[in-house]
Amino acid sequence: MINHTFPVLGRQIPVRVPQTVDDFRQFQRYVIDRANAGERVAYDTETTGLGTYTSGFRIRTAQFGTPEEAWVLQVEKGDDLQRLATWALRTLPALSMQNRNFDMLASDRHLPGITLEELAPKTVDTYIYTHLADPRRRDQGGVGNGLKDAAAHYVDPHAPDTQGGLIEEFHKIGHTKDTGWPHIDIDNPLYLSYAGGDVILTSRLLPKVEARVRELGINPSLIPFEHEVGFICALIERRGMRINREYTTRLSAELLEESARWAEEAKKYGVANVNSTKQLSEALLGMGEVIPERTDGGAVQVDGKVLKRLADVDKDWEPIESRTPNPLAMAVLRSKRASKWRSSYAEAMLRTADENDRVHPKISALAARTARMAIADPPFQQLPSGKFEVRHAVRADDGHRMISVDYSSVEPRVMAALSGDERMTAAILRGDDLHNLTAASVYGPDFTPGQRKVAKVVQLGVAYGGGAKTIAAQTGLTIQAAQAAVKGYKRTYPQLARYIRSLQAQVIRDGYTLRTPSGRRLVFDRDAAYASFNGEIQSTARDIFAQGLLEIHARGLTPHVLLPIHDEIVADAPEAQAAEVAREIGEAMSMSLRGIPLGTDPDVGGGSWGSLYMKKATTMIENDTWYAANPEEAAAAEARRK
Repeated sequence: MINHTFPVLGRQIPVRVPQTVDDFRQFQRYVIDRANAGERVAYDTETTGLGTYTSGFRIRTAQFGTPEEAWVLQVEKGDDLQRLATWALRTLPALSMQNRNFDMLASDRHLPGITLEELAPKTVDTYIYTHLADPRRRDQGGVGNGLKDAAAHYVDPHAPDTQGGLIEEFHKIGHTKDTGWPHIDIDNPLYLSYAGGDVILTSRLLPKVEARVRELGINPSLIPFEHEVGFICALIERRGMRINREYTTRLSAELLEESARWAEEAKKYGVANVNSTKQLSEALLGMGEVIPERTDGGAVQVDGKVLKRLADVDKDWEPIESRTPNPLAMAVLRSKRASKWRSSYAEAMLRTADENDRVHPKISALAARTARMAIADPPFQQLPSGKFEVRHAVRADDGHRMISVDYSSVEPRVMAALSGDERMTAAILRGDDLHNLTAASVYGPDFTPGQRKVAKVVQLGVAYGGGAKTIAAQTGLTIQAAQAAVKGYKRTYPQLARYIRSLQAQVIRDGYTLRTPSGRRLVFDRDAAYASFNGEIQSTARDIFAQGLLEIHARGLTPHVLLPIHDEIVADAPEAQAAEVAREIGEAMSMSLRGIPLGTDPDVGGGSWGSLYMKKATTMIENDTWYAANPEEAAAAEARRK
């Protein structure tokens, strides 16, 4: 037996690393005793990285622990140790994990015989409790939801940082915090001590955060709710999404060329480096642009928001039509976007795809302050909603068609339900277009398409706590015109305006906290009470989406789902069943909130995710690359256009 220790609250807690047959029998006795006592045991893995399904990924150690003891199995050393870890996972009736989806999926993929379905029902996730207690990251003023931050707050502020502490060890062997995990010696004493420390801290953290959630009076039903949502997301992540490797490889090359081409265009205006804020700001000011935004250091701000305003496009790259687009701003935006798409999507898909050319995006079911989900590796959630190029890399399974089901204007409907605004509610029930109603109120019945787009920005801006200054920056309006638009919006929906003011006052009285309709606790910065309605909308919309995901699962439709993204379910199904599956998913997601119907828009496409967007923009058929990679869909799109 190799014995190490891990310090907690001034005591050295034993960390045991079995080596011999007798050692393994002692470990088995430890597991059986914990099982007989019905004791919950913490479980964790040390792996070669985060790419669970990538080539070369492996579990190096599997560790089990209670508050007073930890055992580390060096499963990398042989099949017998892997089988022993599987036996322990099956024998123990109750487990706890920090961020359980990663360890459950790694074990499902790389330990013989263990499955996600077997682990999930008996595992609680300490991350869920920490997020329910305080959803803020540490840099946002919160406790933080990672093991290091949560353990420092709830368990022992002086306990070692079990990841950060290994960086020096990585440096000794010529690696970084990102590259050292597969290379550090598996017998390294600090590595093994910290592996055991993770489960010791997790087992000590659980009762603390359980008590904190009870103390705060958080809706107890959110605990099983979040565990079930997380499990469904793990099932989806395990299935993954098939990519067209040939198309993706070509896309990567073309994005590299596109980035360079637009960078050359920027050079015509004196910007030799599109990433140089100094060159860019000087060139834009030289072109006569007025840029009031400043960085914390006082420099001219030329971030993406500013550039999109100058280029006259919204966050989804749709033209706003409020000014003449600045050609330099557009060139820089396009160059940077092509470069980002290449690294974050095309190259990421090629790098993370498994042996069957399936990518498995990591789905954080409970992520933002508001609990909204996040997608990483690749970050599909950040793709503009109307763009098809990257999405065409994702293919349905053979003989299947792609499906998209999203909510119909879910956020304005949630706004109406929460505020009780009668005019907004009546418009929704009549089926009116809310943006048209706002535009008519602000500009009169003969409003232009550009004014409708401004009205849309105003509606979202006011709801999300943005004032005239923010709206002017997003639309290119003058401050006076933005103020007039805001006044017109509030005149259109007076109850909504009163509700927002009342909610902000209530949040301040309650110590900058808010309870959402689901009982979730949101915490706001002391200078950000204005964001409270935005937080309530976002959080409520997320919980509606998560409830829809649960209903999809209850109907047995999860095997069709490829990705939950924003307010949309991306799925596929055999061609003969696709329309029916889309309809069933849409029905599962549909519900009502305080009398406001929350309907869906099911859509069936062709063989790629991008085909769903083909029907939304006929100009897309002009892309020759897409024609070459998707001839059958291109033909169908051309027929639809004609």
